[in-house]
Amino acid sequence: MRIDLPYRNGNIGVELPDDAQIIEPNNRTVLDSPTELIGEAIGNPFDSPSLDRFLDGAKDPLVIINDGTRPTPTSVVLDVIGDRLEACGARFIVATGAHRAPTEDEYRFIFGRNYERFREKTEAHDARRRESLVFCGTTRAGTPLWLNRQVLEADRILVIGSVEPHYFAGYTGGRKAFLPGVAGYETIQANHKLALEPKAHSLALDENPVHRDMEDALSSIKAPVFSIMTVLDKDQKVVYCTSGDLRASFMAAARSANEVFAVPLRRRFDVVISVARSPMDINLYQAQKAIDNGALAVADGGELILVASCWDGVGDSVYLDLLGSASTPEEALDKIAAGYKLGYHKAAKIAEAAERIRLVAYSELDGATLKKAFIEKTDSLQESVDTALARRGPGAKVAILTDGTLTVPIIE
Repeated sequence: MRIDLPYRNGNIGVELPDDAQIIEPNNRTVLDSPTELIGEAIGNPFDSPSLDRFLDGAKDPLVIINDGTRPTPTSVVLDVIGDRLEACGARFIVATGAHRAPTEDEYRFIFGRNYERFREKTEAHDARRRESLVFCGTTRAGTPLWLNRQVLEADRILVIGSVEPHYFAGYTGGRKAFLPGVAGYETIQANHKLALEPKAHSLALDENPVHRDMEDALSSIKAPVFSIMTVLDKDQKVVYCTSGDLRASFMAAARSANEVFAVPLRRRFDVVISVARSPMDINLYQAQKAIDNGALAVADGGELILVASCWDGVGDSVYLDLLGSASTPEEALDKIAAGYKLGYHKAAKIAEAAERIRLVAYSELDGATLKKAFIEKTDSLQESVDTALARRGPGAKVAILTDGTLTVPIIE
């Protein structure tokens, strides 16, 4: 059979055996339009006063929004509540974490038709700008907590986010708006080091040390917080929205995200194609999540073929420099154990996959760059699939994760 896979601004086709299994997020039927669904959720908040009551009397309200590497439908939420935010003089901060600031094109994507009225009231968080940060103590894990001064000085905080599986925090959304979203670089580095622990993985919250550390950061937030969390489907359409108390709305959205993105499988496969869809195809740093999820469906000694443009390069290169300094995945893991830097968690996840399976990528990245990450480059997706199946021998089975950064295979 032939299947067209999303790639950059178009598609790439590949011929596969008729018994190839397509693994994609579960379907959710939604009758309401996105604005109606979001409006209804905002009108029925969890454990919180209404949004109007929440904003009543606000003198310095701050809205925390995601950057362009997330599919969060911020623009649609602002279509619903933008007038209320404008009326109370709300300011915006982009929760970049340790990422770069958005480009103007990315700001237009984030705000949509609300760009003109809110762009001049928006700043991007800079984790390395120490003068913009305030020290708030340490978490139970010993993480030094530096947070953006604007967040601590605001008298109301509105968080707009989306909840999807995350490969070491369990899920995106909720508490991630604060850590790593508006935290200092030192804080993010200490928090992300916890990703090396076995209990830090996708869909995990109970006993997940990264999640617990993020939760601890919330105790430093004294202003009232109103949360709006969305869940998207495989076509990036809003299928669920919740609002109100940060923790309650996040947990409700996480349950909904599980219903969409956790996909049970009866077996692992010899060859798995895992697609990083836009906007997660921006660079290898983000597209790695498609490797992490895809690897869950690959049998030992099998092959994972990543389909990701990575049109903006590799992202922060610390993880790639570490991988490139090692001759084997095992050596890379030893170096990470000897001394952690922010980004090494990414290197560890790639090295762990490369220890067990063969990694190949159809990407705009050059072969020398990919080789540093123990990934082979291919210029022909079809040829790579055919070669991989032949290498595994007669009866080899193939599967495709059409949204590999979000779909989490669960082997039953």
